[in-house]
Amino acid sequence: MEIAKELIDMAHHDLQVRDKLLKEGKLSAGYNPEMESVHKKNAARLNEIINAIGYPTRLIVGEEASNAAWLIVQHAISEPALMKKCYKLLSASDGEVNPQNLAYLHDRICYFEGRPQKYGTQFDNRGLYPVEDIEEMIRLRKELQLGELEQNAITELKSESLKDLHPDDTEFNRWRKQAGWI
Repeated sequence: MEIAKELIDMAHHDLQVRDKLLKEGKLSAGYNPEMESVHKKNAARLNEIINAIGYPTRLIVGEEASNAAWLIVQHAISEPALMKKCYKLLSASDGEVNPQNLAYLHDRICYFEGRPQKYGTQFDNRGLYPVEDIEEMIRLRKELQLGELEQNAITELKSESLKDLHPDDTEFNRWRKQAGWI
């Protein structure tokens, strides 16, 4: 299927640009414009595909291409409407997408909205990003086979305040507002 190959190629290109920028030391501060350009282009094309065939599930495009579509969505951080749209579509896919992908996307949206995550998949400069319920997170991670987290990450998390999850990052908060997350 042509769309499956296109999705896989888009995801590979994303990862190749990411690797190149990492090696050049250009991914550490802020959202690199070259990376953002790739993400926006991929997001726009994925949205066209979704509008044409629905969300690219395993049944429609196969496992590899469905996972590629998820990677594109997961990296489309400057496109909150698309990420939320895809989350709803993934949630309603009746098992036709990898449930781990749904967990990662849920937590990614929470991170950018400044809400505690559910599955413990997102980290920031403080370590594990705060979660809603630690015991529930541990249970869900086991259920979805996401792997165990280091105990010190969970211990540090217990002392984390959930009042303001991005308190001191003025630049990041400005970007979140500009992108439409807050």
